[in-house]
Amino acid sequence: ILLIVADDLGYADLGAYGSDIRTPNIDALAAEGMLFTQFHTAPMCAPTRAMLLSGNNNHVAGMAGQHRNGILGHPCPGYEASLSDRIAPLPRVLRDAGYHTYTVGKWHLGTDAETSPTAAGFTRAFSLLQGAGNHWDSIGFENGPTTYWADGDFAEYPDGEYSTAVYTDRLIEFIDSNKGGDKPFFAFAAYTSPHWPLQVPDDYLDLYAGQYADGYDQLRERNFESLKAAGIVPADAQLPPRNDGITPWDTLSAEDQRRESRKMELYAAMVQNLDHHVGRLIDYLKSIDRYDDTLIVFMSDNGAAGEDFYNRGPFVDYVREHYDNAYTTMGTRVSFVSYDYEWAEAGSAPFSRTKTYTRQGGIVAPMIMSGPGVAGSGSIERSYVTVMDLAPTFIEIAGASYPDDETVRPMLGESMTTFLAGKADRVHDEDYVTTLYHRGRAYLRQGPWKIVNLDRPFAESDFELFNVATDPGETTNLAEAQPEKYAELIELWQSERRQLGIVLPEDL
Repeated sequence: ILLIVADDLGYADLGAYGSDIRTPNIDALAAEGMLFTQFHTAPMCAPTRAMLLSGNNNHVAGMAGQHRNGILGHPCPGYEASLSDRIAPLPRVLRDAGYHTYTVGKWHLGTDAETSPTAAGFTRAFSLLQGAGNHWDSIGFENGPTTYWADGDFAEYPDGEYSTAVYTDRLIEFIDSNKGGDKPFFAFAAYTSPHWPLQVPDDYLDLYAGQYADGYDQLRERNFESLKAAGIVPADAQLPPRNDGITPWDTLSAEDQRRESRKMELYAAMVQNLDHHVGRLIDYLKSIDRYDDTLIVFMSDNGAAGEDFYNRGPFVDYVREHYDNAYTTMGTRVSFVSYDYEWAEAGSAPFSRTKTYTRQGGIVAPMIMSGPGVAGSGSIERSYVTVMDLAPTFIEIAGASYPDDETVRPMLGESMTTFLAGKADRVHDEDYVTTLYHRGRAYLRQGPWKIVNLDRPFAESDFELFNVATDPGETTNLAEAQPEKYAELIELWQSERRQLGIVLPEDL
């Protein structure tokens, strides 16, 4: 099993999804397998990773608040900021079933030995413990250097080497060290690309020069039409209204347009570089005659990232002290560039909003599955699936067993194996419920119906009601038009949040 996670990759940013970014290796996986249009994650990196490695809700898994150990200063279950003892981590389950378990790249589920990849069951690891960092060194951005973990202890990053290349090299090394044995492997390539800072090797700096000079408003519309042409979005779909908080492109000065378009050029180059290294993994598996018996999953961990830590946020002083965002340095190791809400909204077409939001733009991500057990060949799958479904799928494929006792909570995800084999037309029935709360934003989904809030602070009265099957852009609030359905889902939310242990500030 090879699980590849791209960090902050937008929904519309792969060639297979209609993008003009060149991703031939990832596209080839889609041509051989299944491409999913309704794959749901959490709205941010760490809760998605907790759900991915547990098959459970982020509160049950311990990641209720990214980077927050407790709520309003009060320690409480769900807010461990690391994998909790209420779940059995996927790598440990697979390791105990006889698998080699390898991971490289972003961990983001704890920064000490007790919460490390090794503690979670990975037999080999080379991991960035924080949520992001410089792609060339360990300078970091969170008021201090980033830390790395390798095979059971803290480690140094190889200064001057590019992260995506480093992680690919290490993962190939791990697999190669046991390639002659009888044990299968679970390899988790948790790349930090294309997460900010937008940095690329020198030969990638100008690959997309001039390609986005017409701006983010035009790219959003172009992406939407490309998604339609690729069959990802129905031909009669409507693009939701643009976010009024975004400055229209044609009101920017020529110099601002020049800088802004450079951001998207660098992002596109990062995605193309990531695709190159995905191709290296594929070529390696073919070279050792393991490609045909390896299930490959490629996914993003959330929607496109509308963030800019160089200009706002708690780490501005540190970032500006250590990085230089002059136009001539943008994309190099000395810069800390993000493409922010403007371009992220383009990458989130056909949805509204971006990473951190529980709108569809923050939680619907690209996913492709290919390999043994996947019956589709170039098929586009529109069934509702969640990141929680991957762990039970891997466990079933591996012939492993999740603990069935009172020490851990049962997984909430459901195995996809029957669906992948073409023996079922869906993974979840219409009664299946998904509930999530993270840092003041929440949603509950049942069938096509979804209640969701938009802005913080959270208040139950702010929930809006959408039918996301007919209105994926979440443009028409049906709370007043469908009061019975709205009341039904509010009641279900209240029940679900108690069962999942979702603690809100008013509960304290």
